Amino acid sequence: MDYIDLRSDTVTHPTKLMREKMAIAPVGDDVYGDDPTILELERTSAELLGKEAAMFVPSGTFGNQVSIMTHTRRGQEIILGENCHVIAHEAGAAALLSGVQTRTVRDDKGEMDPRDVRRVIRKDIDIHFPTTGLICVETAHSCGRVPSLEVLKEIRSIADEFSIPVHMDGARFFNAIAYYGVDPKELAALADTVTFCLSKGLCAPVGSVVVGTRDFIEKARKNRKIMGGGMRQAGILAAAGLEALKLRDRIPEDHDNARYFGEELSKLPGIEVNKEDIQINMIFFNMEKTGKTSQELVTYLKENNVLINGEDSGLMRFVTHYWITRERIDTVLSLMKEFLA
Repeated sequence: MDYIDLRSDTVTHPTKLMREKMAIAPVGDDVYGDDPTILELERTSAELLGKEAAMFVPSGTFGNQVSIMTHTRRGQEIILGENCHVIAHEAGAAALLSGVQTRTVRDDKGEMDPRDVRRVIRKDIDIHFPTTGLICVETAHSCGRVPSLEVLKEIRSIADEFSIPVHMDGARFFNAIAYYGVDPKELAALADTVTFCLSKGLCAPVGSVVVGTRDFIEKARKNRKIMGGGMRQAGILAAAGLEALKLRDRIPEDHDNARYFGEELSKLPGIEVNKEDIQINMIFFNMEKTGKTSQELVTYLKENNVLINGEDSGLMRFVTHYWITRERIDTVLSLMKEFLA
């Protein structure tokens, strides 16, 4: 059944051309380093973000965790926002896999205050303290907001002052690029390493890429193997990734659709939309004043071939992506009106 799926931009499935490219992709054994399509994806990704090298990984979480493992030593501390993906949605993996302590600071709608970052850096050598091994930033943030470039530049400057590496969780890196209106190299320069997803809004079925220095990626490959991420004829997936990168320029369309969706939703009785938070492809809203429950809405829409998630901390979220057209948005709006009536 062809559902209208608003749960996330992870639900995008491959385009017809992408499937054709996957079917004919030349492949080798990636663990041996001889899969030509993987090598092309990694070379393209590194050049696009202005880094020396890149490595294909199964997922964004994998990319973040292999980066943390490669940057740090066991017993060190990493600094990151209290609501970032690594903290909120990666199942405590940093402690489990890398043996590092997380030092969280307040992140106001996804943006850390550089003064807080500076404050919590372990500046003294003391046998009682862990050392600060890494600072993690995230853009675009999973809350739908995009931290300002000025803040990211200031955090990078602080990290350089104390010789601490920066890792950027760029799961929605190209959404951030569309919002900032800058070249990918400019944003990537604000971190030593970046992870970006090919499967969020770009239609690739699987995969993310980590970029960094040649030395870092060489070390990360061993950690990828340790974590079980060494794949064989993965060029089939890389072919989809190469096509996905060609779709990055259409992401502003998703942002435009999200703004339209949010504006029209806000006109429905009892629906309160956080319109100021619609910076990328996410719409957050509260339906408490409708007198109906989120589960009732989930059930009603599913019965009408629309998939959404239930509320999280009192908020509902709709996400636009490649397969969510303006026509489909209007269909959902009509169903919402019927439900509320």
